Amino acid sequence: MMDFANKLGTIDSTIFIVYVIGLLCLALWISRNEKKDGANTEDYFLASKSLPWWAIGASLIAANISAEQIIGMSGSGYAIGLAIASYEWMAAITLILVGKYMLPIFLENKIFTMPQYLEQRFDNKVKTTMAIFWLAVYTFVNLTAVLWLGGMAIETVAGVDWMFGMIFLAVFSVAYSLYGGLKAVAFTDILQVVLLVFGGLLLSYLALDAVSDGQGVLAGFGILTEKMPEHFDMILSPENEHYMSLPGISVLIGGMWVMNFSYWGFNQYIIQRALAAKDVKEAQKGIAFAAYLKLLMPLIVVLPGIAAVILYPSLTTPDQAYPSMMAMLPVGIKGLVFAALVAAIVSSLASMTNSISTIFTMDIYSRFKPNESQRHYVHIGRIAALVSLCIALVVAQPLLGKFDQAFQYIQEFTGFFTPGIVVIFVMGMFWKRTSSMGALSAALGSAIFSLVLKFAWPELPFMDRVGLVFLLCLVLCYFVSTMGKGNVTDTTDSSVSVEQVSFATTKSFNVATVGVVLILTALYATWW
Repeated sequence: MMDFANKLGTIDSTIFIVYVIGLLCLALWISRNEKKDGANTEDYFLASKSLPWWAIGASLIAANISAEQIIGMSGSGYAIGLAIASYEWMAAITLILVGKYMLPIFLENKIFTMPQYLEQRFDNKVKTTMAIFWLAVYTFVNLTAVLWLGGMAIETVAGVDWMFGMIFLAVFSVAYSLYGGLKAVAFTDILQVVLLVFGGLLLSYLALDAVSDGQGVLAGFGILTEKMPEHFDMILSPENEHYMSLPGISVLIGGMWVMNFSYWGFNQYIIQRALAAKDVKEAQKGIAFAAYLKLLMPLIVVLPGIAAVILYPSLTTPDQAYPSMMAMLPVGIKGLVFAALVAAIVSSLASMTNSISTIFTMDIYSRFKPNESQRHYVHIGRIAALVSLCIALVVAQPLLGKFDQAFQYIQEFTGFFTPGIVVIFVMGMFWKRTSSMGALSAALGSAIFSLVLKFAWPELPFMDRVGLVFLLCLVLCYFVSTMGKGNVTDTTDSSVSVEQVSFATTKSFNVATVGVVLILTALYATWW
């Protein structure tokens, strides 16, 4: 704690400690359980299906915006520029589409997890395969990335060794989420998002002001666009050195859509918040709220990275941009922004571990122990969350220590599997002849096609590869399904038919949709 206090200062340390204690107290208050027999699985994993729209929207963003977003995307902003913001801005329209066309299907099927829907639609083989896959990805990719980047950020800002920083983050997230489950995570996320947005905007304001030597944010932004016009190209040309990461128009009409639908539509630790809504209208309002927050995110995570090119031009790695920017903050403010950064990290850790525990308990463990009590399953879920964090702590440095831009690494790795995931869900939802063998062929084909194209066509940008593999998996799934037993529908399908699902949306949701489209059109027209 001495290094922490010396590097941050007494006031900064005090602010941060007050935040930690305050969050823990809030979580314990939220988690208090009035039931004499304790929480059941719906209480623990789906917050008793009672989340209001504002909690859903805030929690979606808190789960999404973490170390790999703030540190990683800021690093990509330093190296690439505003073009990396396409991940945020295109996600806004993706959220709207998920809220209108996919969320009603999931809520109508009354599921806890994504693998559970696959079991209803296909069979246990598809469910188990995908459940094991998601458990592995969440533990070895997502949790490790959040812990590693979070530990590095704490070392840069507070002077604490990265390993101790990782352990602190793990213990902190467990302390407030393990007992209360999704309810504790979602409602504390409201505080986390307020702190994250306020702290992030404040850092961007101070960064732009520093760029202009105190002449204000507009002057600072003008200097950035004047000195680094290439950092404000939203659509990169093939001549750009970063074209392989963001291949031009593909961010608007190509593989970006596949990656976004996989993340926002079929990703357990994201969609679980919407599944916890009391009804579909409340969930859709939360989704729309999250979409507008996504439009704001580049101001918080990308802009500081671009400003760092002028303020800190000689960083050894791009991912040092955001933590280095924090060094310029005045006493008191630094503690607040540091608390915001840690808030984003621990909320994502809590979200991921809660989803890992949900999938493991409801999709794997309950199959082998089907007649246990509700309290027993909640207990197993807590153990699963704890074990996953311990594993991630051990493997984080060996897996991620050698990468300069962790955000790009995550996208590259998950890009091997996302095309197949999107094909399985989209075909399963909207084409009744899709069979379990067709679904499994898409999952297997996604990995095989991606590996073959990566080595046989290395000059193909990974985002274009994702789009191409999606089309190949779509064709493969179609032919395997039609070459089955010749039945029109899969006899194992117990899911609610799409014909029985209403896709009608409220006037407020439709107005919000028009607003998102107009804002996105203006942004891309300005920075084309």
